[in-house]
Amino acid sequence: MKNKVLVVEDETDLTLIVADTLCGLGYYVFTAADGVEGLEKFKSDGADIIVADVMMPRMDGFTMAKEIRKLSPSVPLLFLTAKSAVEDVEEGFEIGANDYLKKPFELRELTVRIKSLLRRYGVNLNEDIRYAIGAYMFNVTTQTLSIGDKSAELSHFEAKILERLAANIGKTVDASELMIAVWQHDELSNRNSLHGYIHKLRRLLRHDSAISIINQRGFGYMLTIKN
Repeated sequence: MKNKVLVVEDETDLTLIVADTLCGLGYYVFTAADGVEGLEKFKSDGADIIVADVMMPRMDGFTMAKEIRKLSPSVPLLFLTAKSAVEDVEEGFEIGANDYLKKPFELRELTVRIKSLLRRYGVNLNEDIRYAIGAYMFNVTTQTLSIGDKSAELSHFEAKILERLAANIGKTVDASELMIAVWQHDELSNRNSLHGYIHKLRRLLRHDSAISIINQRGFGYMLTIKN
């Protein structure tokens, strides 16, 4: 499994160099040009590690990091910055940065730090994790749901929710457990989002009438398959 690296940087040339280097080392790299785009890409695709500039248009790296930490307090975050003041470094770590690299930097140093953070905080699976769900095959690693010759890519959060349900077929999974597994928080806004993702998963699984995701009102959700 390739580790997913989200690079958020407004300097186009630097982004291309970093992305090309990391791709050459076997990472799956996707990029964003500012904090707004970076936050949206993390929400939709997730990441095993985030490499982000601090000074960016629309939304700076610190502000983006605060929002990402609401969604995931554990994803490794490495800041790239031209700032050298101790106060700036302290602010980054207080927000939740795991490491700092000052510009200009050597690409080799960046790759060494990324490897170190992934060893400490990341998960690197050597083989795909799959679940058979009725006529469907759900590949957790690639976040794909297949039936026959048709395949659909799931968002990061859709895959997280379906993984928890698929691991507990025929059992009720508490809504709070699902939210903590996906967002690390059990909040009203997350409950509304969870309901929306469940609706999307039902639509994706609609081609097998034996499959149901049942709302156990007041408790959670259950993935069932009729024999």
